[in-house]
Amino acid sequence: MSAHEFTMDVLRRILREGAGEDVDLDGDIDDVTFGDLGYDSLALLETGARIGREYGIELEDTVFVDAETPRQLVDALNRQLLTLRTA
Repeated sequence: MSAHEFTMDVLRRILREGAGEDVDLDGDIDDVTFGDLGYDSLALLETGARIGREYGIELEDTVFVDAETPRQLVDALNRQLLTLRTA
């Protein structure tokens, strides 16, 4: 597991890897819903699998179902990573 904080830039990279470079994730996407960005629940679950592999952790699917925006997802992931680091 990485000791680094999960950032918006990391999320952008992982989202692009899953959807391809043709998605527009530039600019202020922090509070734009994933639906408005073109990501459905299946795409978010794939994103979760990618994050889990990269960070070597198992994430609950509810993290990705409950987060409606990139900011909410980044915050939830950082809370989970912090919990794992302090356990």
